[in-house]
Amino acid sequence: MALAMENVMKVYNKQTDAYKMVKMDQTVTKQLSTIEETLARFGLLKNEIRVYLYLARAGEKKAGEIAEAIALHRTETYRILRDLEKKGIVFSIFEKPLKFTAVPLDKAIDLLVDAQKIKIKMLEQEKPSLVELWQSMPQAKTEVAKKELFQMLEGEQQVLMKANELLEKAEESFQIFAAADYLSELYYSDFSDKLKAQANKIEVSVVTDTSVKSAYFLGQMKWLGGGHRVSEEGNLPCFMIADNKEVLIAFHEKIQDGEAGKKKYRTAAIWTNYAALVNTLQILFSKLQN
Repeated sequence: MALAMENVMKVYNKQTDAYKMVKMDQTVTKQLSTIEETLARFGLLKNEIRVYLYLARAGEKKAGEIAEAIALHRTETYRILRDLEKKGIVFSIFEKPLKFTAVPLDKAIDLLVDAQKIKIKMLEQEKPSLVELWQSMPQAKTEVAKKELFQMLEGEQQVLMKANELLEKAEESFQIFAAADYLSELYYSDFSDKLKAQANKIEVSVVTDTSVKSAYFLGQMKWLGGGHRVSEEGNLPCFMIADNKEVLIAFHEKIQDGEAGKKKYRTAAIWTNYAALVNTLQILFSKLQN
């Protein structure tokens, strides 16, 4: 049996010596989609993921069988198999004709994580020499003047990193409006721990909606004391204001419906130090607070 990574799979019938297309179970399709999205975050390309997952499920296969099952050109399939071998998640079997096999998913994830850790460690080690090299280069003389800037961010990880950056830079105050879903994301990340630590140094204010979910998270964040308020307004995007100088506006964009009407979102955000927008959100936050 040959299994494709799409909404259909090829099934081989030995009696008729022919393939037939069979629609995959929607639950399996959804599960595979989740795995594919996760592996993509480790740097694997779409077709690399398709080849790996096919092998991981189907077992030992020849390159031609893989190419036919997932509708990929044979030359491209060979190239991808060699790339996956270099990553350590696919092996060649010394047989004639040549076959390939994949390591189990848990082992593949371990290998991909280790590879990312090595890259990060190497970059950290090279940082001092790279900075020194950069600073030794002739620099163009430019006037240092404050500019009003903005930056687009995409992905929950990137947004949280920017939120952490703003929080660490804040010297006087940090204000957050976060309805239940956003408050949940902040609570279950390391951001809430950093916010708690900063609350001992600066003024931290949190406004959320009146939902039961928000009430639960506020109950877990008793260290806020009187630094929180609830508002009837729950349809606004999450936003943060640091020292009344910078803002981060985060929002969820619906991209598709899953099974049973479950919504799927992508997280994105806009950061800016544009004074007019900062002041506008500051006024909005004050109204929500009251």
